[in-house]
Amino acid sequence: MSYSDWFYEHGKKHKAIMDKLTHLSDQEVIAYFRFENMVEKEPDFCPLYKENKKCHDTEGLNCYLCGCPNFRFKDKGFHTREGKTLYSACSISSKEGGQFITEDAIHQDCSKCLVPHHESYIRTVFDRDWFEMMENVC
Repeated sequence: MSYSDWFYEHGKKHKAIMDKLTHLSDQEVIAYFRFENMVEKEPDFCPLYKENKKCHDTEGLNCYLCGCPNFRFKDKGFHTREGKTLYSACSISSKEGGQFITEDAIHQDCSKCLVPHHESYIRTVFDRDWFEMMENVC
């Protein structure tokens, strides 16, 4: 699955949930997306939910920003001076982030970064429209 395919499919799932939550305040919406609640009420939102498994092993994991607004991708990539193709990167160069590098490709590794999963961060970029929050990603 390409980055774009995931991005648009995930955005549709996010919208379907948001369409059910119009009666909630912004803070209640953010609370709704806490991992424990999502596993119970939205098991199809993430394939890991069926195993009650987190993508990031942390207390207080919030899934509202599954897909980070600081992530940048281009399915066709950008060619680097080293002859590799850069497909994704972090716009804030998060110190917890890294890169997955193969012989000919570079992908952003967000597996250790928790920035978008803290409710304090979510409140700073919050928008009920996931695509609006993610407008600079691709």
